[in-house]
Amino acid sequence: MLMEFIGEHLLPGQIGHFFAILSLVASLIATIAFYKATNTIELTDKKGWLRIARFSFLLETISVLAIFATLYYIISSHLFEYKYAWQHSSRALQVEYLLSCFWEGQEGSFMLWSFWHCVLGWILIWKAKVWEAPVMTVVSFAQFCLATMLVGLYFFGSKVGSSPFILLRHENFFDSAPVFLDSATGLLRKDYLSLWQDGNGLNALLQNYWMVIHPPVLFLGFASTIVPFAYAIAGLWKKDHIGWSRPAIPWATFSAGILGVGIMMGAAWAYESLTFGGYWAWDPVENASLVPWLVLIGGLHTNLIYRSTGYSLKSTYTFYILTFLLILYSTFLTRSGVLGDTSVHAFTDLGMNVQLVVFMLVFIIPSVCLFVSRYKKIPTIVKEENTYSREFWMFIGSLVFFLSALVIIIITSLPVINKILGTNWAVGDDMEGFHNQVQIFVAIIVGVLTAFTQYLKYKNTQRAYLIKKLAVPTIIAVLATIAIIIWGGIQYDKKGPGFLVAIHMGVFAALYAVIANLSYIWIGLKGKLKIAGASVAHIGFGLVLLGILISSSKKSVLSHNTTGMSPLKMGDKESPLENITLIKGLSTDMGKYMVTYIKDSLNPRDRKRYYEISFKSKQGDDHFNLYPDIIENNKGAEGAAANPSAKHYLNKDIFAYLTFLGDPEKIKAADTATFKSMSAHVGDTLYYSKGLIVVNDVTVNPSNSKYNFTQADTAIALNMTVVAQNGNRFVAQPLLQVKNGLIYSIPDTVMAQSLILQFGQVKDQSQGLLEIGVKESTAVLDFVTLKVYEFPFINVLWLGILVMVTGIAMSIVQRVKQLRRVG
Repeated sequence: MLMEFIGEHLLPGQIGHFFAILSLVASLIATIAFYKATNTIELTDKKGWLRIARFSFLLETISVLAIFATLYYIISSHLFEYKYAWQHSSRALQVEYLLSCFWEGQEGSFMLWSFWHCVLGWILIWKAKVWEAPVMTVVSFAQFCLATMLVGLYFFGSKVGSSPFILLRHENFFDSAPVFLDSATGLLRKDYLSLWQDGNGLNALLQNYWMVIHPPVLFLGFASTIVPFAYAIAGLWKKDHIGWSRPAIPWATFSAGILGVGIMMGAAWAYESLTFGGYWAWDPVENASLVPWLVLIGGLHTNLIYRSTGYSLKSTYTFYILTFLLILYSTFLTRSGVLGDTSVHAFTDLGMNVQLVVFMLVFIIPSVCLFVSRYKKIPTIVKEENTYSREFWMFIGSLVFFLSALVIIIITSLPVINKILGTNWAVGDDMEGFHNQVQIFVAIIVGVLTAFTQYLKYKNTQRAYLIKKLAVPTIIAVLATIAIIIWGGIQYDKKGPGFLVAIHMGVFAALYAVIANLSYIWIGLKGKLKIAGASVAHIGFGLVLLGILISSSKKSVLSHNTTGMSPLKMGDKESPLENITLIKGLSTDMGKYMVTYIKDSLNPRDRKRYYEISFKSKQGDDHFNLYPDIIENNKGAEGAAANPSAKHYLNKDIFAYLTFLGDPEKIKAADTATFKSMSAHVGDTLYYSKGLIVVNDVTVNPSNSKYNFTQADTAIALNMTVVAQNGNRFVAQPLLQVKNGLIYSIPDTVMAQSLILQFGQVKDQSQGLLEIGVKESTAVLDFVTLKVYEFPFINVLWLGILVMVTGIAMSIVQRVKQLRRVG
């Protein structure tokens, strides 16, 4: 006899399980029926199989929608007896973030992927015509594979999938919690839900509006890659190597556009929510979505080559097939747990690694075998392309995209490679620097190619014609680059002069892409914007590249430590030299700005604590407040998650986030003490109210647990010993640092003595007379420590994304119209 538990709602879970199984069965029947329709020659039989296939796909669609609705009901109704609702939601969560609970878990993201396949599938049924059956066979089979991820059933002792409708008590969750167990029987109490009032909540980093819209767009991009893949497989399957390539172009364009938008939405989320101080960190999860996009862009261009010249059909097959296979591989990387130590937002292992590998193999093996078996029959033009032809340089660009993707995926896959081979390969601690130094050359090549390739004609182009058309935009781009080099202040000193040259070349390539494509729209297309989608997209790409190069090269730290207080230590993730500590109510010099920590307040709605920081420019009337915040992360022992805040200008962003907090719950007095100036020589002793200070010696470029200067730096430190009245000894090391032609005085703090020491200057070098500032704090300090960046011209990047997406949308419209004219 089954025990009944008070307050449990079993019906939603039973409904969800039913539709999960129906989805599995319906997608399998649809796959078989579409397959039979593809291979059946008799028209009547073909129509019969298509009717069965479409009806089955309809059942599949209804099932996916029902699963989605049921899970949303469970989450929004706070039915915490279900593991998924407890694990990813809570009563305190705002309504707008309930959908984000879907994306946090693997099951919900598989569900989202399947939903988009349903949407795309019906468009294909409506529009694919003769290609419906073979293309939908592939889509339906992918639906079947995704359905297996959600059934959560046991076959021959092995669990297949992970159901989002599993009850928490079925996971033996309460076995180690005696409060939920009946003391007499040792079994779970019938009224356990009366003690189980709330869920674990949503990860703090996902509580951002971008995470409501970014995952659906990104997964639409993931899901859409199956369409050009399916067309390629259909072409190989039916041995029709010509017909499939035309309808694949608008689909590939759409997929490239929507996947690119999803990736850049993720970059915008990172810029607003993460504290690595930017929009891209070459995180493995970022790379896993970027790599298929790069390969897809290559495939789109080779597809265009083939439609215009007959060249590059084999390359088109290769790129489209690889794109979807890389989507599957990225799914394995981000869901297997293999990237848990190298990525901040990979999924954890659900025990489905074998199933994920099978998911890859059931597509890799048939598609590769089919491609190899048909390879010799794929039409190929033996004659080499003319080097003055558009197709030649478009192919070179596609190859560069592919090689770029190859480098990124190999480096990203090092954890997998190391586990398989038992090796310990790595590219060093500076992963971001490694990728930047490689990919800058990719950007240069692609930027230049997008500039001049538009001017080339298919088959052949007269050299004199090309020189005449490119002369003016080339000269303008060169002059603009020289102006930026001279007056733009671009610098990458830490990477060396060679990398700085590459940055300048990248700026030229970006400007060249923008200027040359603008010129092409005016000269080559006679100002006809309706057919200028490709040029507009290339202009957007150039702006993106320019925004990345300028904002990252001129990105500067504003928060140099001028207070001497720092709870941070050298070797921490954040350097104490580049994070300023602000005492509540005390205006503090921060170089360009006077900065004041005004107050903090808790917003009960979003449960975030906001810190009001006032910035007042020393020059001009610029005055603004930033509100960086923190939210307690309820996922394990991750502590508080900090969210940045930014002031947006037309030509820059001021970007700040908290790196250390005082105690926001205590009201503390402001510090009214000031520095007392003293003069001393090395070896002298100074006195303060609680003891004495010995000036030991002077060190140039100290390197220790607190600082880490090199011979290339310029810093002078005073080594001082503080002896308290009780005999306790403390070490202090205030210093002077020369950076970018300016001298910064960086104090040091002996917090146990409320003592701040400052190296003012060398008053008399001949006599070795030093000026030292001594400040004794008068209060227990309420403080925050924050990092502040200036991002010049970051808006060029965001503008470029908008322009590029607009160009891709224009190209889709243009290609669809062409298909309609062809019929």
